[in-house]
Amino acid sequence: MAVILIVEDETIIRELVEATIQSRGYQTLLASDVDEALVHLRSPQAIDALFTDIYLKTLYTTGNARSEKMNALFLEGAFCLRKPYTDKQLQHQLGDMVAA
Repeated sequence: MAVILIVEDETIIRELVEATIQSRGYQTLLASDVDEALVHLRSPQAIDALFTDIYLKTLYTTGNARSEKMNALFLEGAFCLRKPYTDKQLQHQLGDMVAA
């Protein structure tokens, strides 16, 4: 059974999403903020997918070339780091993201 981590700060929405996802046969983990999400992400529990509020800045990474189809997946202002990347490139991209 796949495990979905739900990160949503509004309780009613979080509970509604949880019920909907569970009704489709998935196991869920809940977090109301980034700190709670990190507790789940640092645990040994495998997580197959993330359902999250988009308020948080996101850094995507991929080994694939960026295409029109891929561009449609990214929100305006999203950050993407192409694999393979160096520590310096990662630090630079994170700096840009946090400064934005």
